[in-house]
Order: sequence, then structure tokens, then C-alpha cells
Amino acid sequence: MTEMTDGVLHTLFRTEQGGHEQVVLCQDRASGLKAVIAVHSTALGPALGGTRFHAYASDEEAVQDALNLSRGMSYKNALAGLDHGGGKAVIIGDPEQLKSEELLLAYGRFVESLGGRYVTACDVGTYVSDMDVVARETRWATGRSPENGGAGDSSVLTAYGVFQGMRASAQHLWGDPTLRGRKVGVVGVGKVGHYLVEHLLEDGAEVVITDVREESVRRILDRHPGKVTAVDGTEALIRVEGLDIYAPCALGGALNDETVPALTAKVVCGAANNQLAHAGVEKDLADRGILYAPDYVVNAGGVIQVADELHGFDFDRCKVKATKIFDTTLAIFARAKSDGIPPAAAADRIAEQRMAEARGAVAVATAV
Repeated sequence: MTEMTDGVLHTLFRTEQGGHEQVVLCQDRASGLKAVIAVHSTALGPALGGTRFHAYASDEEAVQDALNLSRGMSYKNALAGLDHGGGKAVIIGDPEQLKSEELLLAYGRFVESLGGRYVTACDVGTYVSDMDVVARETRWATGRSPENGGAGDSSVLTAYGVFQGMRASAQHLWGDPTLRGRKVGVVGVGKVGHYLVEHLLEDGAEVVITDVREESVRRILDRHPGKVTAVDGTEALIRVEGLDIYAPCALGGALNDETVPALTAKVVCGAANNQLAHAGVEKDLADRGILYAPDYVVNAGGVIQVADELHGFDFDRCKVKATKIFDTTLAIFARAKSDGIPPAAAADRIAEQRMAEARGAVAVATAV
């Protein structure tokens, strides 16, 4: 029993990564809610991150996902220049079967019980309409509809930020920020991916897509007849001849021991969170001469939007901030080159420096 408990506590505290500040297990039997809220850091301010609703293979997998995602949010928010720490929540179960108004209201009460330490928003499996329901029980829900005082769909600026990251990657690698004539493969053309495809086509890119949902692919093909090519599955897409940029825009772990050796692209830049399946994948990419734009840097447009909602949403103001993802990405590539490390490690160093400075400032203020 002691060994099992020690294992669980080690997983929750993640001591080898500095640890999480708080992990909350939530259950509401009446609605069937089982959720995990993970607060990684509040060094820069209240933890901010979305709620994922997903049918995990196990409860342990759900906890791991919450921990990984919340840590990633700390780094994302730091590099986006936001005064927020990192947090994330997962609701366990198939949203198509389990999601209900009662469940979302129960979840909102759990978020409210944290007193503002965690601010939630949409993620995979949750939508603007869901946040409207959650917000009925908590003031700490963003990504709501404009009708309910919110900013609406954050996927719009998420895709825009990824596009800026691609432009920066092109500038760094080919000396020109345009994607005109470049072949870009997009895996996942749902909430974010279909907006990204629009940006790419407008910029003159050649686009190849795939998605597990046939209706998502069909929507793109019907909207742009003859301008987009579809292939069957990720394995086929990463092997497309002449691919310049690979854009994972579905779930995490897209870059692993199987996909990296098979990649034909020279750049990886996509919207998915936690694209690196394990530590060391970033070095594998670098060894193959593949430029990796860190996911939590380029996909920060959405969190920029939901953070702004807390202060009275202004789309133009948010778009200006999201445009700066171009400069941030270039700065990371420059740091990686100067330090002789992969871009993912360079991004981590910059984010960790900002968080450490914030903690130091708090410690000084407390001492005074």
C-alpha cells in the first residue's frame, strides 16, 4: 500500500519537474462527472488553461494528461507574455455520451471552489456553448459566447498564431516569411486546423490534409474544390513527397520514434499540444535537420484571446499580441542557435527564466 501511495504521490507532485502546486480530483455521482484539475504554477498569476473532455483508456492516463497539459500551459503563458500561470483540466469520458448540462454545472462548481487559482476555457471536446454553461456556476470561465459576455471561439486566433509560427520558420530556414509555393501537410482539420488551412491557401501554399473524421475532410474539400489534396491517415501524410511543413493539429504525441524517422518535411509547426512523445524527440528532429517550432509557443493565440476576455475582450488587441508569435518564434530559433540546443530546449529556458524572475520578485516583496 505504501509503495502504491508513494507512486501516486510522485506522479502528482512530479518532483523531477519541479512539481505541481495543486491537483484536484473531482467527482459528482449524480451527473457522472469525473475530472482532474491540475494547477502547475501560479508564479505569474492565476493558472489559465482549457478543459479537455475525452474518453481516456484509464484514469491514470487522464491524470498524466492533465499534469502534462498544465505544465505546458505554464510555459505557453510565460512565452506569450501573459500574467498567468499554467493549469489544465480533463473531464473523463466520451463527451458525446456523457456531456450534459448537469455535468457541466457540477464541473463549474468545482472550478469556482478554487477561488480563482484556476481559470478555465475550451479545449478538445469542449466548446463555447459548454463554457456558457460552466460560467453559470463560476466567474472563472472564459471562451464564452459574445452573447454571454465572452470572446467566442478561440480557435480563430490559435490558427492565426500557428500561421505566424510557420511564417517565422520559413523566414529562419528559407529567408522569406511567405509560404507561397510551399507544400504544407495538416493532420487534423477540425476546430483549429480548418482555420489554418484558410490562412495557408490565402498565402499561396499547397495544402495536403488528413483527419480521422471524414466529415471534417469533406468540409475542406467542398469549400476549396481542386485546391486541397486529402490523404488517408497520418502515416500517408508524413511521407508525402516534397512536403515542406508538417502541421500536427490533432492530439498530442504526434512526434515519436515512428513518425520522426519517416518525416519528409523540413519544418514541424502545428497547433496540437504536447507534440513531443518523450524527452529526446526534439534532438532526434534536430539530428535529422528538421526545424521544430515548439507547439506551446505557436499555438498560444487561443490563450491570448481567453486571457484578454477577463479584462473586456478586444479582438484587434488580441490579434496584435498573436502576431508577435512571429517574433517570439524567431527569437527562440536564435537562442537555440546561440546556445547550441534544440528550439524546444531554448523555449523552455526562456519561459523558465521568466517564471523564476517572477518567483524571485514575489520572494523579495514578501521579505520586505
